[in-house]
Amino acid sequence: MKAQQQFSLNNSETHVLKTLAYFDVFSYPLTSSELKNFFGGKENPNGNIDEALSSLKQKEIVFQNQNFYQITNEPNLIERRLKGNKLAEDYLRKAKKISVFIGNFPFVRGVYISGSLSKGYMGEDADIDYFIVTKPGRLWLARTMLVLFKKVFLLNSRKYFCVNYFVDENHLEIEEKNLFTATELVTLIPTYNNQIFEELKKQNTWVKQYYPNHPWNNQPKVPKGKGSLIKKTLEFLLSGKLGESLDKKSMMKTLTFWKNKFSYFTEKDFNHALKSRSYVSKHHPQNFQSKVLNRYNQKINTYIRSS
Repeated sequence: MKAQQQFSLNNSETHVLKTLAYFDVFSYPLTSSELKNFFGGKENPNGNIDEALSSLKQKEIVFQNQNFYQITNEPNLIERRLKGNKLAEDYLRKAKKISVFIGNFPFVRGVYISGSLSKGYMGEDADIDYFIVTKPGRLWLARTMLVLFKKVFLLNSRKYFCVNYFVDENHLEIEEKNLFTATELVTLIPTYNNQIFEELKKQNTWVKQYYPNHPWNNQPKVPKGKGSLIKKTLEFLLSGKLGESLDKKSMMKTLTFWKNKFSYFTEKDFNHALKSRSYVSKHHPQNFQSKVLNRYNQKINTYIRSS
């Protein structure tokens, strides 16, 4: 890609470049329709983007291979993407079934697919990530039950069962508001309880600041989340002080374990990557969000200095 100082870019061209730069962090070229969905500018996505792409291609700042656009001329990434797209089709069918299974755990109120699978891509070494909503005051108890199931019955394998982000029904508005979280939210695939998903959308209208043109996913046949008899029975038994006590103990034990295991984290990084409150649990020990945003900003600073 040629350095931007050689050219004068208009607003549409700059936003196209930013969009492609973000997905270039994941080595993921975009189609024209995807680019229009993820376009961050407020211009008419059906007009200005096509003109911007044509101009950027002429300047050899953006490259087109087949029906895909990228800021690095690497045709091999197309084959990689198509292979991952195909693999995602198989994984998505499994993930939907697993989501309903997760939804039958006590105090789970909503289950949604996140991560790369929600973008229609699956690498051979990737996990299926789930964004889970719980009953208030029982988040850590629900999380502990799910983690124990994974450790005992799945031998701690995360391949199909990566439960790394929990919020409760009273805290659906995501506190970290940035390009990464906006991308994750707007691409969530609802698989258990569409009603809570609708409320999640209402609580996070701020994503329009980043993606004014991207629609949220909608799955009309998503199970409503009534739950099994076992789920209802356990929730009844753990509805009082016993459940409250177990939830607090679950949080404190998990937090103590994490602080010992990840003692190399600064307090700031720990609170960011392993955010632990009564209403939210994030388990991202690789601090992926920060790494992605840092790499994205490096690309922007290199190629779009004046924006």
